[in-house]
Amino acid sequence: MAVGSFSAGLSGLNANGQALSVIGNNLANINTVGFKASTVTFNDLVSQNVGGSGGNPMQVGLGVSTAAISPVFSQGAIENTRDVTNCAIQGSGFFVVNGATGTAYTRAGAFSFNSDGKLVTPDGYFVQGYTAIDPTTGAIINTGQTTDITVPPGVLRAPAATTSIKTGTNLDASAATGDTFTTSIQIYDSLGTAHVATITYTKTATARQWTYEVTVPATDATGTAGTTAGTIQLGTGTIAFDGLGVLTTPAADVTLTAPTTWTNGATPNAITWDLYDANGAPSLTGFDSASQTSSITQNGAAPGMIDSVSISPDGTIVATFGAGRTVAIGQLALANFNNPKGLVKLGGSRYGESQAAGIPNIGVAGTGGRGTLIGSALEQSNVDIAQEFTQMILAQRGYQANSKTITVSDELLVDTLALKR
Repeated sequence: MAVGSFSAGLSGLNANGQALSVIGNNLANINTVGFKASTVTFNDLVSQNVGGSGGNPMQVGLGVSTAAISPVFSQGAIENTRDVTNCAIQGSGFFVVNGATGTAYTRAGAFSFNSDGKLVTPDGYFVQGYTAIDPTTGAIINTGQTTDITVPPGVLRAPAATTSIKTGTNLDASAATGDTFTTSIQIYDSLGTAHVATITYTKTATARQWTYEVTVPATDATGTAGTTAGTIQLGTGTIAFDGLGVLTTPAADVTLTAPTTWTNGATPNAITWDLYDANGAPSLTGFDSASQTSSITQNGAAPGMIDSVSISPDGTIVATFGAGRTVAIGQLALANFNNPKGLVKLGGSRYGESQAAGIPNIGVAGTGGRGTLIGSALEQSNVDIAQEFTQMILAQRGYQANSKTITVSDELLVDTLALKR
């Protein structure tokens, strides 16, 4: 008799044993953050021709082998952790981290800040992202090379001088000549000192027309004296509305002149009064309703310590400090691969690059096919217990069947040897 059944059975034992190993690893990592379960695919080995010269080929298979062990990158459940530095990926992509073994990629977003203020993984790998800030817009520059994300603890953030102000104000169309209305706005100089800027509107004899004057207290600055005693003038002009109460004059935003000096020595700077939004809609109206200011905004801030951070869906790390001031201090980077199943598992919930995976496409969340981020949350393992137990039963039965093949082949071989007696 042929002994091919021994090798075929042995290959079945090896293949099903590997399947059991994979299933065991999946179940062991059922609570591992960001873990992706793996599946095993079998294929048959080459067959041996044993006859069939005139008809269909007669072939006997030589067993089975493991064709592939591939991770399944289905979405894991998202769990809220209430930890502001935790982050989960909703969709495709990997966090980029850097450490002793070089650059790696992970779905596990259990991050925290170390003693140096660097955002790190539980095993000390530095989370990569973008930290350069555009000095004009204050936005994160999310192009170019990624770097370690650092938020130094206990550092006093520099103040921001006010460069723009905006009010949502209605000036009563029924106001009498000489009526006045004032709006006060707290602004900041370059040292972070607060000053109160007052906008005084005065109704003129001309229909739907007002004059305005913007001043600060004379105790705070020097420069052109304002109409009201004890004030320094930053700007003055005329405001006019059409018959629909829509602002017509000024036709553009107004630049307020900086005072000659601030008494505390801060560097003076001009301030833009935003009368129109990005769509050209005016912030001042002239309706027949009581004069009132419904909203006030300005972009300056006093210095302050960082109180807390949060992570936006696009990966922007927003720090809160001072009196509720928020500022973007960095942005997490995400990497996409043409074939993520080709990545090499490195342990520690990390993956490494490989030729099969392709070149990493690194950018920000929500762009280029990358998923979005959920702050204060973690992606759980995608292991399905019911499926793993089912596969375990099948692998166990496969192992038992192949062991039975070897046992029966051995018995037949013993019977064959016994023919000589």
